[in-house]
Amino acid sequence: MNTSKLNVEVDYRRLRLNNLISSEFSHLLLLVFWPLFGVVFAALECFRTNGYHVVYSPIDDMIPFCEYFVIPYLFWFVYIVGMYIYSLFWDIEAFRRFSWFIILTYSVTILIYIVWPTSQELRPASFERSNIFTEFMRRFYEFDTNTNVCPSIHVIGAVAVSCAAWNSKFFSTTPWRIVFSLVTLSIIASTVFLKQHSFLDIPPALLLCALAYPVVYGKKGKAFFDRIRDKLNKRFRPPAR
Repeated sequence: MNTSKLNVEVDYRRLRLNNLISSEFSHLLLLVFWPLFGVVFAALECFRTNGYHVVYSPIDDMIPFCEYFVIPYLFWFVYIVGMYIYSLFWDIEAFRRFSWFIILTYSVTILIYIVWPTSQELRPASFERSNIFTEFMRRFYEFDTNTNVCPSIHVIGAVAVSCAAWNSKFFSTTPWRIVFSLVTLSIIASTVFLKQHSFLDIPPALLLCALAYPVVYGKKGKAFFDRIRDKLNKRFRPPAR
C-alpha cells in the first residue's frame, strides 16, 4: 500500500523500561543486535593479527581510485540510519523486516569472517591529487583496517535499505524504487573505487542478500514473522480494563 501522507505509528513518549517488552514497543529490542555485532566485530579486528586470506581479482587493477566516491561511501551511514528513523516512526512493519534482514545477513557475515578471515591490499600508497577527499581517505585508511572484507558489509547494508524501501508503505512507488536503486548502486561502486574492497567482495554480499530476501520478504517469511508478531502481541497485550 502506498500513501502520500506519513502517520506516526508509535508514540515513544509513552516508552518506559517496564513496558519495553509490550506489543507496542517490543520491536525496539531488535536494535540490541547492533551493540552485540559491534563487540564481536571489534574483537575480530583487535585480537586476530594473522591468517588472513588476501582477496584479489584482476578486475581490481582495471578500477581506478576515485576519491569523489567518498560521498556515496559515507552516505551509507545516513542511508542506514535514515531507514531506521523512517521505519521506527512511520512504518513499524518495515522496521521489523529491515531489522531481521540486517540481523540475518550480518550474523552470517560475522560467521564467515570467523571461519574465513579475509583482507585486501589494494589501497594506494600515495594519491595523484591532493584535495579534501584524498586527505579524508588518507586519515580514514589509518583508522579503518583492511581486514574482514568479504563479503562486504557496506554492500549488504546498502541492499538492505533498498529492500526495506521497496517493501515499505511510502517508498514502494516506482520513482522511489528507482532512486533507492541508484543510490545503492553508487554505494556499491564506491567500495571498489575507494579501494576499500575488492571486486570479489561484492558477489558474495549480493548472494547473501538474495538468499535472505525470500526469508524476510517472501510469503512464507512474511507469514512466519506475522506469527511471531501475533504471539508477542497476544502474550504482552495489556489486560482489559
